[in-house]
Amino acid sequence: MLVHPNFDPVALRLGPLEIQWYGLMYVFGFAGVYLAWSYRLKKQPESVNAKWNIELASDLLFYGALGAVLGGRLGYCLFYKPAEYLSDPLTIVTGIRDGGMSFHGGLLGVIFALWLFSKKSKISFLEIGDFVAPVAPIGLFFGRIGNFINQELWGKPTDLPWGMVFQTADDQPRHPSMLYEAMLEGLFLFLMLWFISRRPRSLGLLSGLFLIGYSVSRMLVEMVRVPDSHLNYLLFDWVTMGHVLSLPMLILGLVLVLWSTRTVGK
Repeated sequence: MLVHPNFDPVALRLGPLEIQWYGLMYVFGFAGVYLAWSYRLKKQPESVNAKWNIELASDLLFYGALGAVLGGRLGYCLFYKPAEYLSDPLTIVTGIRDGGMSFHGGLLGVIFALWLFSKKSKISFLEIGDFVAPVAPIGLFFGRIGNFINQELWGKPTDLPWGMVFQTADDQPRHPSMLYEAMLEGLFLFLMLWFISRRPRSLGLLSGLFLIGYSVSRMLVEMVRVPDSHLNYLLFDWVTMGHVLSLPMLILGLVLVLWSTRTVGK
C-alpha cells in the first residue's frame, strides 16, 4: 500500500500571489509542445509539411492554448455543473480557483481554435490536426500530474500493491487513476503517435489515431475511477459522463482513420 505524499498544491508564494502546481502543469504542457515542435522542425523536417516553421507553430500554440483553457473551463461548467453555473454565470470566472476543467471542453475549444487558425494561415484543418496530434499527449500528461498533485479524480478502492491512500478521500487504498491516465493518454499515446508521425502517412490518420487513443484510454480508466459525486453513474452502474463524452470521439476517430486509409493512392 502506498500513501500520497500530500503535496502542497501551492508551488510558490510571492506575498499575496500564489502560484498553483496545477497552473504550472499547463505551462509545462504548453512548453513541452513548443519544444517538441522545435525538435521536429529542426531534426525531422521530412516528417512535416514544408510550409511549417517555428514562427507558424508559435502562432498555432497561442491559438491552441486559448482554446484549451477557455474551452476546458466552459466545458466543465456546461457538461458537469450546468445548473450551478448558469444560475450565477460570474462564477465561471471567479470560481476557477476552486478547480474545474474538462478535457472534452478543452478539445472542442482547441478544435475551434484550429479552425480559426486554418482560415488565417490557409492550411487545411486536417493538416493542422495532424501537426498537433503527436504532441497533444504532452499536455495531457502534465495535466494528469496536476490532478495527482491536487489529489483529485482518484479511483475506486483496490487491494492491488500500488493502491494509494489519498487524504482527500479516506483511509482506503485506491486506484491512482490520474496516473493511469498520465501513462495511457499521455506517455503511451505520445510515443505511439510520435513513432507513426516519422513515417509517410495519409492525411487525417494522426488526428484519427489521437481521438481513438484518447477515448479508449479514458473509457478504460473510467471503469476504475470514482465518478463525479454530483453526477454519479449515468447508466447501468458503470457508465459515466466520461464514457458519454468519449464515445463521439471514438466514432469520429474511427471514421477519420477509415477515410484516411481509403484515400491512400487516390
